[in-house]
This record gives sequence, C-alpha cells and structure tokens, in this order.
Amino acid sequence: MQQTALTTSPSELGVTHPLDMLTAAEISAARAVLEQAGLLRPSTRFPRVMPVEPPKSVVLAHTDGDDFDRSLDITLLDTDTAETRRVLVSVTAGAVLSVETLRTGEHPYGQAQYMFEEYDRAAEIVMADPRWQEAMARRGIEDTTHTFVAPLAPGFFPREDETGKRVMRSLTFHRRFEGDNPWGHPVEGLIAHIDLTAGEVVRIEDEGDVPVPMADANYTPEHVGPARTTLKPLDIVQPEGPSFQVDGTHVTWENWKLRIGFNAQEGLVLNQVTFRDDTGEQPEDRSVLYRGSVPEMVVPYGDTTNTRFWISYFDAGEYLLGKNANSLKLGCDCLGVIKYFDAFVADDEGHPMEIPHAVCVHEEDYGVLWKHTEFGEAPQVRRSRRLVISYFATIGNYEYGFFWYFYLDGSIQVEAKATGIVFAGACEPGQPNRHSHEIAPGIQAPVHQHIFCARLDVAVDGMENSVQEENLVRIPMGEDNPYGNAFTWSRTDVTRESEGVRDANTETGRKWFVTNPNRRNHVGEPTAYHLIPMPGPRLLAAEGSSVWHRAQFATHHLWVTPFDEDERFPAGVYPNQHAGGGLGEWVQQDRPLENTDVVLWHTFGPTHIPRTEDWPVMPVDYYGFWLKPYGFLDRNPALDLPDWSTAGGTCCGTEVGHADPVPATEGAHAITGHDHGGVHPGRDHGSARPAHDCGCEG
Repeated sequence: MQQTALTTSPSELGVTHPLDMLTAAEISAARAVLEQAGLLRPSTRFPRVMPVEPPKSVVLAHTDGDDFDRSLDITLLDTDTAETRRVLVSVTAGAVLSVETLRTGEHPYGQAQYMFEEYDRAAEIVMADPRWQEAMARRGIEDTTHTFVAPLAPGFFPREDETGKRVMRSLTFHRRFEGDNPWGHPVEGLIAHIDLTAGEVVRIEDEGDVPVPMADANYTPEHVGPARTTLKPLDIVQPEGPSFQVDGTHVTWENWKLRIGFNAQEGLVLNQVTFRDDTGEQPEDRSVLYRGSVPEMVVPYGDTTNTRFWISYFDAGEYLLGKNANSLKLGCDCLGVIKYFDAFVADDEGHPMEIPHAVCVHEEDYGVLWKHTEFGEAPQVRRSRRLVISYFATIGNYEYGFFWYFYLDGSIQVEAKATGIVFAGACEPGQPNRHSHEIAPGIQAPVHQHIFCARLDVAVDGMENSVQEENLVRIPMGEDNPYGNAFTWSRTDVTRESEGVRDANTETGRKWFVTNPNRRNHVGEPTAYHLIPMPGPRLLAAEGSSVWHRAQFATHHLWVTPFDEDERFPAGVYPNQHAGGGLGEWVQQDRPLENTDVVLWHTFGPTHIPRTEDWPVMPVDYYGFWLKPYGFLDRNPALDLPDWSTAGGTCCGTEVGHADPVPATEGAHAITGHDHGGVHPGRDHGSARPAHDCGCEG
C-alpha cells in the first residue's frame, strides 16, 4: 500500500483539540487520500465515516498548541459487488494506515450501515416489480404515484436467499396525494424482500385481505384547521445574555466544564466533564465523566405477523442516529439564548455534508433548588437552573431527542424523548389483537419497546474507580428492631464474579455508586457519584431469539466493563444483519473491575402499548436517569447562589417578576412575564407557569 508523504497540521484542518468534531476539511482530505491510494471506484460508497478518538493518554496530556494525529475510520461499500472494507486514514499524515475487508458473507455476518441513496433504490426496485403492482391492484389501488415504500433493516434470519447478502425488507404505505400522511394508510400483509446488490426483489409476500384504511390522518395546519388563540405569549428573556461561555467546542457554565463532540453514529458526545469544587480550601476542577453518549438503541416489535415479527431496528448501528440529526430551529426545538453547534458528516459518496444547528445549548429555569423558612426568620430560597445540551434525530416514522441536563448542585440528568408517528398497520375495526392495539378505526399499532443504551466512561476524581450497588434492607421485628420501624441499607461491590451485570429493583431502591477508593471526603468516605435508574422492562423477547442474541445489552439494566477503546458500541460496530454479540460477550472475559478504568452501560426506555392519543402524531414521552454526587462534595455546592428576591424586595413580597391579575371569571393567575432564570425572547405555547410563581417557587 502506497502512503503519501503529505503532512498537515490539525489547525489547517480547522481542529484545535484532539476531541473536536470532524470538520468539512478533514472529510474532504480523507476522501482525497483514499482516491490517491487507488481505493475508490465509481461504485464505491461511504456508509460510515467516524473520527478515530486518540488514546486517553494523548488527550489528558494535551495542551494548547500541541500537534496531534487526526484519523478517520471509514467504511467503504462497493455497491456492485457488496465488498465492504474498513479503512483507517490519517488526514494529518495524509496516509492510509490500514485496510480490512469485512467478512460479510461469513458467520456472524454483519453489513455496513444503510445509506440515504439505498432508501430510494429500494423503493424503485419494489415499485417496478410486477408482483408488487399486482398486489396493489388487488386492493383497488391502481395509481401508485405517491405510494410510499418503506425500506427497513431486516433483522437476522439466516434464510438461504438472504444470508451474507445486503438485504432490506419493504412495507408499503399509500399516499392518496402528494403531502398525504402515508403512515395512515398501511397496506397490511404486503412485504417485499430486496437484494440491494442484485437490484431485485427476492420474494413478495402478500397475506390477508384487510382493506387499506383511507381515513384522513394528517396533522399539519392546513388539515387540522386554525390554531387555538387562547394561549398568551410567554416571553423568556436574558437581557445580559447567557451564563455559559463557549470556546470552540469547550463549554463552561458555572462550576461545569465539558467538551461537545458529535459523530454520524452516536450523535451527541460529551467529553471531559468536570465540576469545580469550591467547598474545600482551594477551588478545584474535579473529573466526573471522561466521555458520555447514547451509542445505541433497539426497537423490537412484539407482533407475530409476517410484516412485523422480524422488526428490531438498531437506530444507531443500522441507520446512524447522528447522520439523521435535525437542523434545530429557535422557538421550535430550542427556546432561549441559544448557542448552536453545526456538525459535519460524510454523505454517501464521502463528501462533507453539513448539518446546521445540529446541537443546541441553552439555559432554562428549573424551579426551586433549595428552600427553608426558619420560625421568626426571613425565608431563604434559591432557584435552580440547568444547562441543556440536546439534539434530535428522525429515523423513519420516529423522532428521538437526546438531552443532557447539568444542574447547579453537581447533578447530571440524561433524558431521551420519543415522539413522531407510531408504526401502524391495518386491521378489521373492533377485532381484538393481543399483539397490536387499535388506535383509530381500522388502524392498529403493535406493542414494541424502545431500549436505549447509554455509555458512561466514568472518571470520578480520576480513572481509578470501583462500582458498588446499594439496596434498602428491611429488618425483621426483634432484638434489632423492637418497634418494627427500622430499616437500613447495604452496599456490595460489583465485581468480576457478577460479570458486572446487574438489574434495577424498585422495591429495594437500587442504585449504583461509582467510587474513587483513592480519595476520601471530609467524613472519611470514598468520593462518589451514583446512578439513579428510572427503570422500565428489559428486553421482552424470549431468550435464544434472534433479537435476544443481537441486542444482549437490552437484557439487563446495568453492565460494567473495564475500559477498552475497541468496545464503543454495545451491539457491535456493524449490527445490521449480524448474528449477535457485543456486551454479552465482553463481560465473559473475567476482567477485574475494582479500582480501575471502568465503563458503565445503562439501558433504559419504554415498552409502548400505543393509545388512541398517540395518533396521528405522538406527544413526547420522556425516559432517562440521573447521575448525582454522593459524598463527592463536602457540602451543598449551591449555597452561594444569588437570592433573586434582593433585586426587588423580600421573596414573594414584591415584584420579583410580576403578577398581573386576570379577570375573576378566568379563575387563575396570569402568566409570569419574566423569569430570572430564563432566556432569549421566544414563544413557548406549552409551558406557561401561573403568576404566583413570583420568581421564588415553581
């Protein structure tokens, strides 16, 4: 392999730190290196282009002005032959570092991620097939001009005509006219199996005679009618600007410092998260997380029909969450004084593709942080505020928002928001179905799960951490509990003996603690953060099933592994059409978990039995977890927050904000016009607070 002699400094590529996001110049430079090396043909495409993160030692030792390598991890697909290669390219050295041909035709198989152009190609292949045309005509649909063919990842079912091949399955949703909501008109029982490389439909299945629902399912203003006029404007202002500062990808807000990253597969990544401790003799920026992301999610369906039993989407590993990120808009996705981060990913041909405003950063008020009224003394109240870092991705019919919240007391909250349109099928109205709920006349939506997996490369006061589990413990009445009221708690180490695999238990209030055995707080305990789960059901598919093997991360709520730079994606780098692996295999290596560099993998999310209120577009559902300091700090770090009441008088005694009364017939207070924790003028028509929230309590 010939390597070029070109050398380029990171600054020439628009990069100042080893963990910066990919730039357009880097993507273009990598493509040029591949072309010069003779690795590109007319049929070569780029399903996946990712930054190569440097070793931790390089990152932790980096100082401004240092040179460092920038490399890209690139997957190349030959669309004519399906040959798939994984190539590492250094854009600073101008060289191809390695080339690996992936064994996509051998067990455990696996295919590269899907590309945008393949969605259109699959639709063209299906709509040109006479068997599909006949199936549509049998349902009375002759004009398929606007019909939508939904190309979908096929799962892993080793059929002879699919194994080792690049396959999609396509369902059909009819549009009556341009702009019509296709999800409202599912063509039940019809499925096409496509070989993308051969460019042909391998099989058509057409089962059942359920009529295609034709009722209106549109939700845009021209179909819904005039918007309500009863909501009054809610203006949130920060006349002096936001409290956070941004330098490149580095963000500082109050005691928090962190670095924002973004890539095509994971989407938003947060790096080198620290919290400044002002409670000791000297202020100190203390490490909490080296890296945090939500690198995978699986959406398995619980229906047995031919059109749905195989569905188990891996929205990051098969479709690329980051590449499908939205361009966020002020007043819609984000409200306030906003800092947006643009992102660059590679398009299907390896050229840079910009996603403007991919990541949003802003502040928002969060009610009371702490409050106390001592008898005979003035009340003391401090308002909470949080820094919000977020992005949204659209994968087919669903939207997913990923939100990281940072609080003034040292807490971190991670939240996934699910909205969009439920995946619908057609049914005979009024006929019960144990796997699918009728949500509109003739429209059914199958039961399914959304199981997210967060990867938390923790670094509590450094890289040497241990993990403990805490459970509440009942004490039987007797000598140790004479009055029957007593209970206690127990802490146990999560060690290699348990393979680092644990599950939530709401009955015992189970939490997990990341401790640093090498540092003690002022009461002599190891410093720690604890993970507070908000658990939902684990994977409900039967053990031994295809999705069980492929989504083993979803079978438990917590996995703990020692850090390994090659263990980034819990279902593997290429879960598409893969037999399975990932976390379930990694934990079997009998590696030590005590006082070492550990990674927490936390699964969370809903099991969704759709309801009528989810149609035709679903209100947001919220799921997530908390990371909170526990003995990390020697006292409440928010004691020095300003008392906003001093700006206008005693709390709730004068106009700290304002409270204009409304007519008595309306029976409520007016909306508070100003919010001392608030942000840039913008209209929020869904979160008005009553005026008795006078800036002190909420």
